[in-house]
Amino acid sequence: MSISSQSQSRKQVTVLALSAIGVVFGDIGTSPLYAVKEIFGSHLPIDKPHVLGVLSLVFWALTLIVAIKYATFIMRVNNKGEGGIMALMTFALQSANDNPQKTRFIITIGLLGAALFYGDGIITPAISVLSAVEGLQIVAPSLSHYVLPVTIAVLFALFILQAKGTGTVGKLFSPIMCLWFATLGGLGVINISHAPGVLAAVNPYYAIHLLIELGWHGFLIMGAVVLAVTGAEALYADMGHFGLKPIRYAWFGFVFPALLLNYFGQGALLLEHPEAVKNPFYLLAPTWARYPLLILATMASVIASQAVISGAFSVTRQAIQLGYCPRMNISHTSGREVGQVYIPAINWLLMVSVFVVVLSFKSSSALASAYGIAVTGTMIVDTVLVFIVIQELWQWKKSAGVTFLTTFLTVDFLFLSSNSLKIPTGGWLPLVIGCVLFLMMTTWIKGRALLAEYIDERRMLFEELEDRIASHRPVTVKGSAIYLTKSLHGVPQVFLHNFEHNHVLHEQIVVLTIVTKDEPYVDVAHRIKIRSFGKEGNFYRVKLYYGFQQSPDVRQALEQCAQEGLNIDFKLTSFFIGSERLSFRRKSSMPQWRRPLFRFLFHNASSAIEFFKIPVDRVIELGIRIEL
Repeated sequence: MSISSQSQSRKQVTVLALSAIGVVFGDIGTSPLYAVKEIFGSHLPIDKPHVLGVLSLVFWALTLIVAIKYATFIMRVNNKGEGGIMALMTFALQSANDNPQKTRFIITIGLLGAALFYGDGIITPAISVLSAVEGLQIVAPSLSHYVLPVTIAVLFALFILQAKGTGTVGKLFSPIMCLWFATLGGLGVINISHAPGVLAAVNPYYAIHLLIELGWHGFLIMGAVVLAVTGAEALYADMGHFGLKPIRYAWFGFVFPALLLNYFGQGALLLEHPEAVKNPFYLLAPTWARYPLLILATMASVIASQAVISGAFSVTRQAIQLGYCPRMNISHTSGREVGQVYIPAINWLLMVSVFVVVLSFKSSSALASAYGIAVTGTMIVDTVLVFIVIQELWQWKKSAGVTFLTTFLTVDFLFLSSNSLKIPTGGWLPLVIGCVLFLMMTTWIKGRALLAEYIDERRMLFEELEDRIASHRPVTVKGSAIYLTKSLHGVPQVFLHNFEHNHVLHEQIVVLTIVTKDEPYVDVAHRIKIRSFGKEGNFYRVKLYYGFQQSPDVRQALEQCAQEGLNIDFKLTSFFIGSERLSFRRKSSMPQWRRPLFRFLFHNASSAIEFFKIPVDRVIELGIRIEL
C-alpha cells in the first residue's frame, strides 16, 4: 500500500471513529449521570476503602465486559461485517447443519435476547433523559417540580421527530458527544487532582476486598455496578455501520479514558465532600458551569435515546425479513443511508411505553431498580451464541472455547443474579416486556411453519398443471401475470384460485418468491434466479434474494429481469396476491391459547403490496380461505 493510500485509509478510519462516538456510545456514555449515585444510594458508607472498592468494581466491570469481552472478542464474530443479536443468531445457525434441536435452541435464545433488548430499549430513554433533567434539582432547586413535565416534553419531541429521520440532526451528534466525553474527562481530571489517591482503585485488590468485607451487601451492589456497562452491546450492534477498527479506536482512544476519568473524579469528590452523594455527577462542576452542563447532559441523553430507538427499528426490520415477526410498514428516511429506517408502529409503542415508565417510576433512582436485568440477559445470550460460533464454525481448541465461555458466563451470571433481586421493585418490567414479545415471536414462527405445511400439502407441480390446462383449454389474454407466493416449489394457491374461477391464462406467467438469506446483504449480481417451465416456455419461476438488512423492491428487481432475458411490460402486467382468511381446525397442532394471538398478528400484518413496493394500481387481490 502506498503512503498516500495509507494516509487516506487512516483518515477514513478517523472520520468513522468520530462518527461512531456520536451514535455508538450514547447509552454507556450517559451512565455517569446515575451509576455512582445509585451504587452509594444502597446505604454504603462513604469513606476511602468503600470509595476505592466501588471505583475498582466499576473499572474492572468496564474492562472485563466492554473492553475485553465485547471490543476484543465478540466484535471479531460478525456476520459479514454486521453485528447485533439477530446477525449473531443467523451466523450461529450455520453451525446447526439441519439439526432441528440445535436450530430450535439457537433461535430460542436468540429471540429471547432480542426480546430483552426491547425491554432495555424502553427503559434507556426514560432513565437517560430523566437523570439528565434531574440536574434541575441541583442547578435550580425551585424548579424541581418541573423535572417530570420537562422529561416528558423532551421525549415527546424526540419520538415525534423520528418520522423526519436522523440524517440532518445526526450531523450534530458527533460534535455534541465529542464535547460530552471531553467534558466528562475534564471534570474528572479537575476533581482527581484534589484527591489523586483514587487512582489506586485500578488495583483489583480493592474490589475483591470490598466484596469480601460486605458479603451479601457486596453481592447486592453488583446490581448497581452493572449500570456502568449498560450500552456495551451497542458496540457490537452498530459495527455494520462503522466497522470494527473505528469503534475500537473510538473506545480505547477516547471514550473509555473519558468514562474512567469521570468515575474516578466522582470518587474523588465523594472523598472530599460525602454530602455530594445526592448527585455526584452535577456536583463535579463548579456552580457557574452547571446550567451549561445540564443542557449538554440533556442533549447527550437525547442522543443516547435516539441510538436505542434506531436500534429498535433496525432489529425489528431484521426480524421481519427473517420471518420472526409480522410485516410492518417501513419508511426509509435517507436516500443514502440504507440503515436509516422508521417503523411507525414501533415508534408509537415505544413512546407510549416510555411515557408510562417515566410517569410510573418518577425518578431515575426508582428506574434504576428496573434497569440492568434485561441488559445482563442479552449479554448472556451474546456469550452463548459467540461460543457456538467459535467452537463449531471457527473450531477453536476446546480448552480455549470453554475458558471463554466459563470466564464471561461467570461474570454475566454474577450480574444477572444480583439484578434478579431487583425484580420485585421494578426488575419485573423488562422481564414482562421480554416475555410478551418472546411469546409473540414464537407464536408467529409456529404459525408460519403450519402455514408452510398447509401450502406444501396442497401444492401442485407444473407438470400436473399443464395436464389440467390441456383439459380445460382456457382463454389466453395478453400481458403478464405475476403471482406472489411464499413457497419455493410448485404452483401457488392464488394461481389455482384464479384459474379455476376465471378460466383464463396470460401470455406470460411469473411465479415470484422473495427469499431472505441468513446474511446481511445480497449484491445485485446474485439477486435474481429465473427458471422457465412449460412446453411453450411461458411459465417462469423467479426468486429474488435479499439480505436481512435489505428491504425488498419488487418493481426494481423485475426491471433487472430484462438483463436475464425476462421482459416484463408493466403496462400489461397484473400482480395477483392472495388475501388470506385464517381459521383453525378443532384438532389443529397450534395450541388453543396461541390461536387468537396468531390470528391477530396474521390479520394485522401490513400489506405485501406496500412492504414489497408493488405498483398498487396493477394489483388484483383474490380471497383465499386457509384452515390450519
